[in-house]
Amino acid sequence: MDTGTEILHLLLMAQDGKVLALGVLAGAAGISLAAFWYQSRKAMVGAAGASTYYLSSSRNSDQLGGGLALQASQTEVLDHLGALIQCVSELKEEVKALKNALPHLQDHIRDELTGRSHRTSPLNRSTPTRRKRTSGVSRAQVQSSEEAESEGGYITALTDTEDEGESEEGRKGVEPLDELTVLLQRADGLHARNGAEKKEGLSALLEKKEEYEQKWQYLWRLTRAYADAHDLAGDLQEKKIYAETGKQIGELAISLNPMCAESHQWYAILCGLLSEYESIQNKIKNGYLFKDHLDKAIELKPKDPLSYYLLGRWCYAVAQCTWIERKIAATLFGEPPNATVHDAMHNFLKAEEICPRYSKFNYVFLAKCYKDLGQKNQAKMMCDAASDMKIITRDDEEAQKELDSLLLSL
Repeated sequence: MDTGTEILHLLLMAQDGKVLALGVLAGAAGISLAAFWYQSRKAMVGAAGASTYYLSSSRNSDQLGGGLALQASQTEVLDHLGALIQCVSELKEEVKALKNALPHLQDHIRDELTGRSHRTSPLNRSTPTRRKRTSGVSRAQVQSSEEAESEGGYITALTDTEDEGESEEGRKGVEPLDELTVLLQRADGLHARNGAEKKEGLSALLEKKEEYEQKWQYLWRLTRAYADAHDLAGDLQEKKIYAETGKQIGELAISLNPMCAESHQWYAILCGLLSEYESIQNKIKNGYLFKDHLDKAIELKPKDPLSYYLLGRWCYAVAQCTWIERKIAATLFGEPPNATVHDAMHNFLKAEEICPRYSKFNYVFLAKCYKDLGQKNQAKMMCDAASDMKIITRDDEEAQKELDSLLLSL
């Protein structure tokens, strides 16, 4: 690798583009100039030595010896001058290469640091108004159509370290992954499936409940598995049992590790599911729990699109509450729920910002928000975006039904 290529490689791999780029560039220039100075100095010393040698020889040798000395000195001087010219030429090429690379340096550094391609969002073609979010209360029955990809990073939180462990095993011959890690990986994989396979995750986790019931990594996944089982169950009583049990497991997971975002996230989801089978008082109570734990999940993991989608659903439901529902909440808890359509839209837009084309349902609810705010063109654009997304899960099927109804009103 030549010097110019090596310097560019260092620049492209820099972690702080501007600071390190300038630092490396300055260092590279220093090295090149030092080499130039050294070879120039060597050439001049050689030339001076050759001249001294020639003068001395001319005084102490005969004419023939003086001629030979002169010829040798001239040859040596020419050789040094050639080396000096070559050095200057190489330095010129290095400077030219650096000069050509600098205009594109920022783009290369950004590409190296991101290391991934971005999905295109229809919002990139427009700039919807984003407004401040306020707090509020409502019931929540939520499930994203792409949870397998982005549910609070439950896969990322585990597999980042596991990938490193696997690579270390390959290099050092370390023992295979422990039984708990294998179980958690299997649970994550089953959760990403559809239909009956998804429900198998609950059975797989329950088989090891006595062994791992004090492990928070296990418990929040068990909470999630109960939510999956609830969605797949057909009987209302069975759904309620899954929701109640899942909520209890979620409480235990939070008590063991209050700093786990996924525990708060899935506990909030179970509170929302359970509210469907409770009295009005418990519905409102679960609504407050849903909001509090979802806020905590966002605080702990602010780049999780699922949490913003859930909060958007919550805000939208609160915005649709009737006067009597707000009065009941105020009577029971002293403070009525408060959220607006703008609050809901803010959270749906945040989910889209973090993960473009996050889910079909997210676009449907964005369309509803724009419609309620009288922005029909934007609402139609969100409907088009939702229509472009394939129907893969049961959640997508429900989103399509609401989309068809919404299109009729537009």
